[in-house]
Amino acid sequence: MHNITRRAAMGAALATPALAQWAPARAIRLIAPYPPGGGVDTTSRLIAGPIGALLGQPVVVENRAGAGGSLGAAELARAAPDGMTVMVDALAHTVNPALIRNLPFDYATAFTPITQLAVLPQILVVPNALPVTDLAGFIAHFRTRPGAPYGSSGNATAAHLAAALFLGRAGLNMEHVPYRGGTAALPDVIAGNINFVFGTVSSSLQLVREGRVRALGVTTAQRIPSLPDVPTIAEQGFPGYELNEWNGFWAPAGLPAPVLARLHEAALHALADATLRQRFEALGAIPVGNPQPEFAAWVTAQRALMARIVREARIEAG
Repeated sequence: MHNITRRAAMGAALATPALAQWAPARAIRLIAPYPPGGGVDTTSRLIAGPIGALLGQPVVVENRAGAGGSLGAAELARAAPDGMTVMVDALAHTVNPALIRNLPFDYATAFTPITQLAVLPQILVVPNALPVTDLAGFIAHFRTRPGAPYGSSGNATAAHLAAALFLGRAGLNMEHVPYRGGTAALPDVIAGNINFVFGTVSSSLQLVREGRVRALGVTTAQRIPSLPDVPTIAEQGFPGYELNEWNGFWAPAGLPAPVLARLHEAALHALADATLRQRFEALGAIPVGNPQPEFAAWVTAQRALMARIVREARIEAG
């Protein structure tokens, strides 16, 4: 996690008051392109108060759900680049271009990335009855069992993509069983009806601690503080492996530099809020707040990675 902490510090250093002169003239509209109650909605509502307090205007969260987040994204793409309309989006922001045809905008050019708000690690969990204790044992076990079922929180979700990337690199052929959300898959892992799932920290950590499932790896680049004894997938023979759910902050393309600087500063101010950090910790989310150029380059790289996973695993929009 140290790299994430360092990036947040770098981001804070870039948000210099000299650049941050812009102030909104009215309430800011924050689009959450998913239904109320989910991760993006929660993050949106947690940052809205601190951002509004810093900028001197209320931030109003507007849920515009549908089409895997692309309906809300289309709303932002149509908005004026004046800082009055912003959006919190997630992994789907980099997956949708590879999945959805005939979008009315181009994800690569329609937006100004501001900063990554949070990383939400995933944990590869297996049934206790499975006779393996690490990924080497897992791979050896399933190499002779092609077509064995595994679960995910849904088609083309972070859990599905993390599994597809892992299975592709491990050279394993297993059958995907999509569920309606990550918590729906976990009872079947506990019962041994499916052989693994990538679960979020909020849904899976307690089950691991209670010994109801076994954790074989985490999807982050470094081990996570809540499971320090569980190795990353990367350190178990898959260098560079990293695929988490995450939340980012966007504005329309063409955002003037002073507006971008002020919104970046406001986002970092929100990420320093004590209430937000306590809630993030409960969710297993790690606050980021990296510099804008770093986030923009990372999003471009993620879009290419997601396109490759979708193509190689033959994932289609569900």
